[in-house]
Amino acid sequence: MDANDIIKRVRKIEIKTKGLSKHIFSGEYQSAFKGRGMSFSEVRDYHYGDDVRNIDWNVTARTGSSHVKVFEEERELTVMFLIDISPSSFFGTVNRFKSEINTEICATIAFSAMNNNDKVGAILFSDHIEKYIPPKKGKSHILRIIRELVYHRPEGVKTNLEDALIYLNNVIKKRATCFVLSDFLTENYESALTIAAKRHDIIGLHVYDEKEEALPNVGLVRVKDAETGKEKIIDTSSKKLREQYNNWFKKHQEYFKDAFTKTGSDTLSIKTDDDYVKSLLQFFKRRGK
Repeated sequence: MDANDIIKRVRKIEIKTKGLSKHIFSGEYQSAFKGRGMSFSEVRDYHYGDDVRNIDWNVTARTGSSHVKVFEEERELTVMFLIDISPSSFFGTVNRFKSEINTEICATIAFSAMNNNDKVGAILFSDHIEKYIPPKKGKSHILRIIRELVYHRPEGVKTNLEDALIYLNNVIKKRATCFVLSDFLTENYESALTIAAKRHDIIGLHVYDEKEEALPNVGLVRVKDAETGKEKIIDTSSKKLREQYNNWFKKHQEYFKDAFTKTGSDTLSIKTDDDYVKSLLQFFKRRGK
């Protein structure tokens, strides 16, 4: 992919997702993701019924009359994306690769965050950290994240979510809203997720293809493992093989849901042929309630 192709693709993603974030997601995003807490706003005269715990004793002593501190919700957020860019993400049998869906979802949420004046950052990972983009504000920064997702090709061949979550805790010290986008065909990350969820608001976005969920009965097929590169011929007419394949998928999906549920983190599963706009909108509305 040359520079012109990258620019065209980034521009196409920008036009589509920026419009979605402005006209569809802006209100839902604000209600779904709250600020970090309460921040000091001003000092005013004490009124009957005010909480005495908010009295500003320094100002009260200086002026001779009772004053209280006023707090307001701190709206500004830091939004982080942890994006699995391992070779298995470059797979899709219906409309698009999982990696393309991940990119559009990230762009849609990122532009929604920009409209809310939030910072946005990203961690691209495979079996190691491929790239870290520190959180910043602004359109040009979001376009940089999209460009990296379009252009970057992984050096690693597998998925290590545990290392990505540990890295998140090391580089982002203050509470952030973190979207983890992956097919979650990996395990052994529950401990790291538990630690990360104590500091951050974690959302697991499971993006997968229908052929990963159920192997079709189409006879002999030559297949290639995206993460190891090994090829072999399998007989998809074998009921036992199809059941083993389906159980393998269910095993990872159950681990994903159990791990996130135990830590109090939200999850959302999206197939490559789903309308991710509808799925995200429903998810935002649920969070808002």
